[in-house]
Amino acid sequence: MVARQKIGLPAEVSITADVSIGPMTGKPGAFGIALVLHGSVPGLARAAAEALVKAAHEVCPYSNATRGNIEVDIRVVRARNRCTHHNDKQAVTVRT
Repeated sequence: MVARQKIGLPAEVSITADVSIGPMTGKPGAFGIALVLHGSVPGLARAAAEALVKAAHEVCPYSNATRGNIEVDIRVVRARNRCTHHNDKQAVTVRT
């Protein structure tokens, strides 16, 4: 469970969302909602940030209420990389 991980998070943690609406695949005339969540966890190792964001998505009440009804793409956009030559702003999709 996410609450039991007891990971110290920096004050700069943020989640932003891009919401779109458009035609649904396989349902002529129907429209659906798609959501891209961008999680920024500076100072946390990228793998740990990805795992944390994915775990949070699994227990989030909003995510649970909408799961299967809207397309959701979760991305960690800022985390500490193992190698200094990687770009901090590179999006890495966490598959849901």
